[in-house]
Amino acid sequence: MSSRPVLRVALLAGGKSSEREVSLKGAQAVKKALEALGHKYEFFDPATDLFELAKRAKEFDCAFLVMHGPGGEDGTLQGFLDSIGLPYQGAGVLGSALAMHKGIAKELYRLAGLKVPEGQVFTPEDGLEKVKAWAKTLGYPLVVKPATQGSSIGLTIAKQESELPQALEKAYAIDKEVLVEQYLKGREITVGILDEEPLPVVEIVPKASETFDYTTKYTPGLAEEICPAPIGENLTKKAQEYGLKAHKALKIRHYSRTDMIIKDEEIYVLETNTIPGMTETSLLPLAAKVAGYSFEGLIQKLLDLTLKEKF
Repeated sequence: MSSRPVLRVALLAGGKSSEREVSLKGAQAVKKALEALGHKYEFFDPATDLFELAKRAKEFDCAFLVMHGPGGEDGTLQGFLDSIGLPYQGAGVLGSALAMHKGIAKELYRLAGLKVPEGQVFTPEDGLEKVKAWAKTLGYPLVVKPATQGSSIGLTIAKQESELPQALEKAYAIDKEVLVEQYLKGREITVGILDEEPLPVVEIVPKASETFDYTTKYTPGLAEEICPAPIGENLTKKAQEYGLKAHKALKIRHYSRTDMIIKDEEIYVLETNTIPGMTETSLLPLAAKVAGYSFEGLIQKLLDLTLKEKF
């Protein structure tokens, strides 16, 4: 028998963002892991159950978040949990908010000495002509994506100026700020960080789409995930170094996953996830597995890191 204490865990998933279904799917995998580890858990959906959780906060040792997108990964839920005294895994309020805003994250990456695609954030008030003028200086194709969403939701690759208005409309439909940035075609990689240590690099090879979009991310078989990535020792070390620099630049703790592109032997940082996915097609659990962590071992490690915050 394990001498590990049995924890009472408030498992939070769902919420109101466009990534609700992915969140709920990930929670199913985490539920199984908590059961296998012998912990007690109760499920709470932030869309409906936060008042109940606030009333009963003292019944739990910690919260475990399987939340994605606005309202779950942007610092608001983290602030709520701080206020009711319930520790949780992952970034706190500041780290969550910084990483969630792709424009702000890009500036912090730059300050940390990381290479990033050229990009600028626009709002509807800026008007189409201003975006068109800026786009001309960059040249096409361009990536147009909401500034504060995850999972590539609302993302478009505009290959020419005539596609820009529709791309902006799609992104503005779900966010009041939109990032327009240089499209870099190269090898897609991602680097997980666990307890301030880089995990093995994963290469993502989309099979049916030119980008690792929402459908490709969450449909088994539409992308090949190779870990360790076959990119050579020098690029591997550089990617892991970049992943850790991004993690620290955004004031994140416990774990994160940073997406990057390799183009002409240079690595460009795209964005960082503060609550990486926990579904069967998720990338951080894959990297952790290659590093020697079972899925249950990864969940236990995150719980251990969470409880360190408590004392």
